[in-house]
Amino acid sequence: MPEDWENGGFGLYIHWPFCQAKCPYCDFNSHVVAQIDQRAWERAYLGEIARVGFETKGRILRSVFFGGGTPSLMDPSLVDAIITKVRATWPLANDIEITLEANPTSVEAGRFKGFRDAGVNRVSMGIQALNDPDLKALGRLHTAAEAMAAFDVARRAFDRVSFDLIYARQGQTLRNWETELKQALTMAIDHLSLYQLTIESGTAFGDRYAAGKLGDLPDEDLAADMYAATQDICSNAGFPGYEVSNHAKPGSESVHNQIYWRYGDYAGIGPGAHGRLTLGGMRYATEAPLAPAAWLKQVNLSGHGESARDVLTPDDQLAELLLMGMRLNEGVELNRLPIDEHKYLNSNIKYLRGLSLIEAEGGFLRLTPKGKPLLNAVLRKLLSD
Repeated sequence: MPEDWENGGFGLYIHWPFCQAKCPYCDFNSHVVAQIDQRAWERAYLGEIARVGFETKGRILRSVFFGGGTPSLMDPSLVDAIITKVRATWPLANDIEITLEANPTSVEAGRFKGFRDAGVNRVSMGIQALNDPDLKALGRLHTAAEAMAAFDVARRAFDRVSFDLIYARQGQTLRNWETELKQALTMAIDHLSLYQLTIESGTAFGDRYAAGKLGDLPDEDLAADMYAATQDICSNAGFPGYEVSNHAKPGSESVHNQIYWRYGDYAGIGPGAHGRLTLGGMRYATEAPLAPAAWLKQVNLSGHGESARDVLTPDDQLAELLLMGMRLNEGVELNRLPIDEHKYLNSNIKYLRGLSLIEAEGGFLRLTPKGKPLLNAVLRKLLSD
């Protein structure tokens, strides 16, 4: 009988922790350093791939995702060595997706050709805004013109190119966002990630917000209007939302992200990388040290890059399955929910269906259009016993 993780598949996440500069809104594990010994990082990544590959031998790998940080700062030879090791470690899906994140400031035609020749077949580009004042406010190092030029370089090298935009920015009106989004859709190839600006503690924006120095942010009503407009405009342009923040032409959805949202297994390699692995009938959450130097030292000295490997209880797994899967338009497969063992879940589903916030049709539990803006409240209710 197939294990539950097989509903989502198996993927590999490689974290490259270095950036040219730290964006003020970013709470990812990224660092700015003067020099990087890419050969040392190559040895560590290859060692970790071999270790995880031994534990997951024989699984079909459906995706590889180079995230960060700014992975387009990696030497193409390093990316090539990693992908070569991956190919020697797991059987690959015929349509394997190999994605690399890039910033416009690190896009060079020669470097992108090297990534393509190494086996990368999809690029995800962090553009974030299409006008210079907002790019400056977001702490980005590129101009709108540089972003457009970089996007052109990427789409000449790759058939699949996605890019990110952030909305609900300081001073942004609904009309501003609608105009910018329509411009973005004239550029888009097959995929867009459209994120509402969130203010995270521990970031420069978080500190400014706490000090009352981050003004002119859209209120909740305006942000909700922007979200609704995003869904309508993208759908009308042939880029329907398949997840809360992601839009694609049908058939071009991100394979790697769907592994997360469908609660598959994925190995996380690199500083601060998280993973979910089912081994010997147990599901584990894995973590790695955040600091790049600490991770590199641990791999070299102990032969593994994990700082924690914790067993996930059935309740943990149910919570994660719902937290991830309910973000998808398709929702969560009902036969994966332990309704018989969790009577409260059944009654909560009935209650939320009565409010027309969720529906259970075609074998899936999913949000209704009315429920989508209330995702967090719906999740709290589903998981309350």
